[in-house]
Amino acid sequence: MATTEQGRTALAGELAAMMAEDAAAARLANSPDLADQAVWRRLTTRHGDRLAEIMAVHGWPTEALVGPDAAKAAWLVAQHADRQLDVQRRAVELMTAAVSDGAASARDLAFLQDRLAVNEGREQRYGTQIGAVTDGRPVPWPCEEPERLDERRAEVGIEPFDEYTARFAPR
Repeated sequence: MATTEQGRTALAGELAAMMAEDAAAARLANSPDLADQAVWRRLTTRHGDRLAEIMAVHGWPTEALVGPDAAKAAWLVAQHADRQLDVQRRAVELMTAAVSDGAASARDLAFLQDRLAVNEGREQRYGTQIGAVTDGRPVPWPCEEPERLDERRAEVGIEPFDEYTARFAPR
């Protein structure tokens, strides 16, 4: 583990740099230019590979280990590892334990669980992953028990679905 302050600081810096790189390239993810999409895929794959190495050595990068910004960066890297389901599965496993210990965000875990479910072709629980916009209204990927969606969202600190999706609606 990164038991020294210097080791924790270096790991935090590395994760923060990955998040900055991700933010700078995110526009490429859905670009009509396939070369741009390839750049995005290579970046997220490189980041996912590195996160897998970090998790193998340190477990889930919690705020206690790397600070709040770097912990959020680790979550973002896992969230964007869409072609590396093994990385997402391991992140969900480690984050679940960290949430149980009060060391990670239940809200972030819910988003990652939904992302993994959609990537695996399963119904999501929290409706965080939007599949399309129909008639100007965001529509989530299929959800289990949609009538209980807002109840489950509230349990993990996510706003009601209609409030959440209002942010995505065209203006």
